[in-house]
Amino acid sequence: MRILLTNDDGIYAPGLRALRAELLKLGTVTVVAPATEQSAAGHSVTLLTPLLVNEVYEDDATTFVGWAVEGRPADCVKLALLELLPEPPDVIISGMNAGSNAGINVLYSGTVAAAIEGAFYRHTAIAVSLEYDKKIYDFPTAAKYARQVIEQILARKPMKGSLFNVNLPVLEHGPIHGVRVMPQNVSPYTEKFDRRVNPRGRTYFWTNPEFTCPDPHPDTDVTALSESYITVTPLQFDLTDHAKMEHLKEWEWKVE
Repeated sequence: MRILLTNDDGIYAPGLRALRAELLKLGTVTVVAPATEQSAAGHSVTLLTPLLVNEVYEDDATTFVGWAVEGRPADCVKLALLELLPEPPDVIISGMNAGSNAGINVLYSGTVAAAIEGAFYRHTAIAVSLEYDKKIYDFPTAAKYARQVIEQILARKPMKGSLFNVNLPVLEHGPIHGVRVMPQNVSPYTEKFDRRVNPRGRTYFWTNPEFTCPDPHPDTDVTALSESYITVTPLQFDLTDHAKMEHLKEWEWKVE
């Protein structure tokens, strides 16, 4: 099996390294990932500057890992599929992200965006993220669980272009209770900004990293994660509201 591995935390991120070690048990793994962290980059792509690319090797300086790209996660997948890989991959994995990508975070996530880009090109794509508590991550254990979930998804031979979002709960809270297929929670998160003043008297703001979901609807990815379940959410990138579109077709539209 040929696996393309990418992320938004950067090619040297420990989550990617741990997931790569597990995915090597399934086949050959080629990494094409951002050279630097691109968290919350969403589905942005680079248009006005060149995409610089460097080969990356293991510490032994002889084992080829892949390419570091001076660009966004979606750029990495585009370059991999159109320029860098000698053969198309059998699956595209994005992760493992440091922090969950559940609920509306899916819309901001560079991790999920990279998977979506792979699905654009009709490849099975899976985004993988690990929820944290006080910035504590057990990436090796989480990667083992993630690899098992990925194996089960691929064993079902999903249709080309299938897209999955996998989130793992905080492992330090106790044992994993299982896997649940859940819809995305669409409640807004509570967000804050830290207001500060620089030495020149200019006001600036830092985004506060603490996000909470005050209304986590039951039976969604956010609530299942809080109950120590791994969540799997099938996604699609067709944003058309088909039910509302039928209603709009009944309107009498006029222009003068």
